[in-house]
Amino acid sequence: MTRLVIVGAGGHAAVVAEAAELEGTWDDICFVDDKYPDLSEIIGLPVIGTLSAVQEQISDQTEFMVAIGDNRTRLELHQKIASSGGRLASIVHPSAIVSRTATVQPGTVILAQAVINARTTLGIACIVNTCATIDHDCAIDAGVHISPGAQLAGGVSVRERAWIGIGASVINNVSIGNDAIVGAAAVVLNDVAANQTVVGIPAREIVRR
Repeated sequence: MTRLVIVGAGGHAAVVAEAAELEGTWDDICFVDDKYPDLSEIIGLPVIGTLSAVQEQISDQTEFMVAIGDNRTRLELHQKIASSGGRLASIVHPSAIVSRTATVQPGTVILAQAVINARTTLGIACIVNTCATIDHDCAIDAGVHISPGAQLAGGVSVRERAWIGIGASVINNVSIGNDAIVGAAAVVLNDVAANQTVVGIPAREIVRR
């Protein structure tokens, strides 16, 4: 039996679990979440323990997926599981299109109707959400979230833990820095520095965190 343990049991985790069910790789899918035992199941699948239960679940027959929306938390938990010898899964919804020349690292999920084009690389613990498109030769670093409907043109680089908001558009060859946030529906025409938050058309900085 092969088991997938999803870390987290919120809304994003439910979407990830349904994508995993459709992919059909695992015989058993369950969750761990610190709301256990008050939370014992979601979408008909069991919550088997708190986050501390991860260690006891590590085995050759088990893979993990951290399904927590916060980029920093997701990446830190991913790295903690990997350093403990846990195997991290990648999940690709059957309706997504992923180029045969794209590279997808462990712990990354690609959700329904997303498109990943030629020679793009996706680092560990990324989320490519529903209907997002990432064109050719993009470099997406660890812990990035590309939100539903966001569009990245060719040659875009997105550095660690950056967040591209719902429906945002990024033109070709732009760089988005570490921990940057691109607001919903923004149109990015220029590089975005680390820790910047940009919004609007064209996108402009509103705050440095």
